[in-house]
Order: sequence, then structure tokens, then C-alpha cells
Amino acid sequence: MLPPYAEYLGIRTQRAEDGELQFVMPFADVVLGRPGYLHGGAIAGLLEFAAFGALYEALGTDKAVVKPINVTVQFMRGGTQRETVAAATVTRLGKRVANVEAHAWQGHRSRPIAAAQLNVLLKRARP
Repeated sequence: MLPPYAEYLGIRTQRAEDGELQFVMPFADVVLGRPGYLHGGAIAGLLEFAAFGALYEALGTDKAVVKPINVTVQFMRGGTQRETVAAATVTRLGKRVANVEAHAWQGHRSRPIAAAQLNVLLKRARP
């Protein structure tokens, strides 16, 4: 189940052929920034959802509370009036901190429109 903001943006999930969890945002008026381009906040939101989705999958049954420490978004090119896909990879999953990288693209994954790096605090239940 996605949070209300993701539903507002029209984001849905899908699985790639290799099983990777992907988040897909269709182009709509609610994600429009300057004419013909996606709003940077919509792109950043999509990247954040992809990052947390990958993190929750990596945590599995661990019910850790996750709290963002730092989120950095790099905008590489303008997102145009088409579907945008994002996926993420957990690069470090420690006892207290996780690091996640996310990328968003339109059409070709080799040409990302944005990337994000997240550092997340993990508040795990005490044994």
C-alpha cells in the first residue's frame, strides 16, 4: 500500500523481469512543473518512494522504524511529458544506518533524469 502522496501522484509499483521493484509515475497535470516538464518535487518524491520501497524489501520481516537522516537529489535532465520509472538499491544495511541509491528514468534506464542518495536511521526493536 502506497502513502497518500504517492496515490495523489498516480504512482504504482511493478516488477522488472529480474524481480526488481520499480515505481512508475504517469505524466499528469499534478506532476507538471514548467510547461512540458515534470516538477522537481514530484521527481524527488518518486525517488524517495523507490528508495524506501527497496529498503523495506531489504529489511524483510524486521519491523525497524526508518527515519531519513539526509536526502540528496541530483537532477540530470528535465523530465518530459511521459511515464517516469524509478528503482533503488540498498548499498549498506547496518544495525543503525542504511544507505540507499535511487535512479529515475524515462524510456532508457541508461539515461537517468535524476538520482538520489539517502542515509536512513534504523530504529530497531530491542531484543
